[in-house]
Amino acid sequence: MSLTETPSSTSRSAETSVPITPLLDERWSPRSFDPTAVLTDQQLDALLEAARWSPSANNFQPRRFVVGRRGTETFEAIHSALVGFNAAWAGNASALVVAIAETSTVEGDLRPTAAYDLGAAIAHLTVQAHAEGLHTHQMAGVEWEKIVAAFGLTDNLSPLTVTAVGTVAPATELAEALAEREVAPRSRLPLSELVLVRD
Repeated sequence: MSLTETPSSTSRSAETSVPITPLLDERWSPRSFDPTAVLTDQQLDALLEAARWSPSANNFQPRRFVVGRRGTETFEAIHSALVGFNAAWAGNASALVVAIAETSTVEGDLRPTAAYDLGAAIAHLTVQAHAEGLHTHQMAGVEWEKIVAAFGLTDNLSPLTVTAVGTVAPATELAEALAEREVAPRSRLPLSELVLVRD
């Protein structure tokens, strides 16, 4: 794909070994977001509701979120914590979502599967985003101490990722190095390398 082409869910479909639902094979993680696109209350509520209804061990639901839409102080606080590479493009997203694992209760009861359960919630959020015509991009390149300080997170609340949410824009809106990555072929390890045992 050339840089003059606009990435879209259609042109970025995965080459799967067997057919899977389009909500998954068309989902990808752009860096080029439309800086004028607005995330509506209804869309945002749908994303968070999808995360809310994801499974968790013993239904403990050890996930928490901080959400900031572009133009708000919350968004700016999250964006300012991103490392330079991510900060260079994520400011155009419609919203930034901090995913936080509740690793224990305030009484000290451990939540050993919190990170796994949080990951499931974000996976649900990304699929709902795609169903809403949106795109997401998850990041771990973050100065977490800034997030902890900005939002007063207690010791049992561990931020793990920030997800950019928005409407995809042409790759040409990015700096050249990022634009090349934006249109590079998508790839995954084959199932033969991932599945250790299959009977």
